[in-house]
Amino acid sequence: MRIGFIGLGGMGSAMARNLVTAGHTVLVWNRSPEPVERLVAAGAVPATIDEAFATGTVLSMLADDRAVTERLLNPAVLASAPAGALHVNMATVSTALAEQALHVHTERGLRYVAAPVFGRTEAAAAGALVIVTAGETTALDSVRPLFDVLGRRTWTVGDTPSAANLVKIFGNYLIACTIEAMAEATTVIEAGGLDPAQFLELLTEGLFTGPIFTGYGTMIGNRSYEPVNFRLPLGFKDVQLALASGLEHNVPLPFGGVLRDAFVDALAHGQAEQDWAAVTETARRRAGLT
Repeated sequence: MRIGFIGLGGMGSAMARNLVTAGHTVLVWNRSPEPVERLVAAGAVPATIDEAFATGTVLSMLADDRAVTERLLNPAVLASAPAGALHVNMATVSTALAEQALHVHTERGLRYVAAPVFGRTEAAAAGALVIVTAGETTALDSVRPLFDVLGRRTWTVGDTPSAANLVKIFGNYLIACTIEAMAEATTVIEAGGLDPAQFLELLTEGLFTGPIFTGYGTMIGNRSYEPVNFRLPLGFKDVQLALASGLEHNVPLPFGGVLRDAFVDALAHGQAEQDWAAVTETARRRAGLT
């Protein structure tokens, strides 16, 4: 297939590279040129956003609502797409943005689906993401071969794009809650004179298994927040999205308030360039351990 790919951060670059390796012609765009240059060296084609949309099938992986609105909902950009063109938004955005994007695309005769992903950069590089999709069935079927390259499993959760974003937001909310719980527990362990790394190794050996506990548990236990798989400000963004969705549906999220304050504290202490597991340091500061 000839497709466009917009947004070449850590996740987007790995995903675009896999599509190139699979034999697709991939027109790539990114705000900064270095990722484009690396992908071109691997066989991708440099392009403008308009040229990416002109392919008729474009995947995007931008950071947040603002970036999507400014770059991809621009009327001039959408005018460059042929009738019936499909935009697959694979980023974590708000349900409100998903609804707006669907409306904007539909009124211009374009198709829009959501396909946010679960998995860190290593999963993206391995083509082992879990992809959550929602949207028109025929549109999703047309890009399923691309999903098969990018992920190990694709879940379809509805025919309205915002449904996939709601699932992704609260999946990330659960991850954030897990990180906070491990942060608090290890802080007490450390305050008691014990080894947090051993504590988490003991528990993740059999009781709390899976990539969230083992992957983030290792980072938290060792207080090592690199390599950065998911920057702390992006985690904060997703906590805010969860709180907004809870408010929209009249569902209180008491843990959400705790998470929000913990992330604000971490950002205030200059941790914006660290992995979101670094929110652990908030718990340690509160306990006077730093």
